[in-house]
Amino acid sequence: MARIAIGDIQGCAEELRALLERVRFSPDRDELWFVGDLVNRGPRSLEALRSVRSLDANAIVVLGNHDLHLLALAFGAVREPRPGDTLDQVLAAPDRDALIAWLIERPLAYFDAAHGDLLVHAGIIPQWSIAQTLELAAATSSALRRDPERFLGEMYGDRPDVWSEALAGTERLRFAVNVLTRMRVCTADGRIDLKMKGPPGGARRAFRPWFEHARRASGAARIVFGHWSALGYVRAHGVIGLDTGCVWGGALTAVDLDRDSAPVSVPCGGYRSVERS
Repeated sequence: MARIAIGDIQGCAEELRALLERVRFSPDRDELWFVGDLVNRGPRSLEALRSVRSLDANAIVVLGNHDLHLLALAFGAVREPRPGDTLDQVLAAPDRDALIAWLIERPLAYFDAAHGDLLVHAGIIPQWSIAQTLELAAATSSALRRDPERFLGEMYGDRPDVWSEALAGTERLRFAVNVLTRMRVCTADGRIDLKMKGPPGGARRAFRPWFEHARRASGAARIVFGHWSALGYVRAHGVIGLDTGCVWGGALTAVDLDRDSAPVSVPCGGYRSVERS
């Protein structure tokens, strides 16, 4: 069995189909790991969502910020779409309820203990161990599924912006969501900057890519993530970064988690060209 991790799709269903052909995906033997952001900004969010759902047990999927945004629209926690959203077809689809029910059951973090691999959309602050990351992800998922409209209505916001074990309730859950689905850089003491979207060199002093901090409590795991298109493919510091900016005219990338081989990518013509996120 091959475990193949795939970067942010963001509605680029045609590129996903081409990539699966390139890696010679076989449902009889392969497991696909998706870093989240299945939908939005690309032209075929509905098709992408249906395709990944149809993979059933062959697909391991974690939620990204754009997936959460779709859920917020579906449950009425956000009333109006954002400029550039490409989610109307999903929200109007005859199988909308089934797709949303499937999506909301996806976790925010997944750990393969046998191989020591941890899958998240964005990142993990240095203070969090594997166990604490999974605990926080599970608590957040539980709150989301228990009362989606309330949770999603309280999810948005950039505060608190620094980790403390004393965080509780909504603030603790919001911080967990922001780290797992939005963060790119942080300080050694767990302060996050959610405004930074460009290349790593643009981070403010004391902020650096979350995976470059020494003595991360999660250092025993290899972490697979996406979310940072300006970063591109990364395989260093005990992580694999897979967002190579398909929707922005880059490529959709896959990597075999069980082989020390080069990544496989398919080009994308580019559907967006203003900002990266």
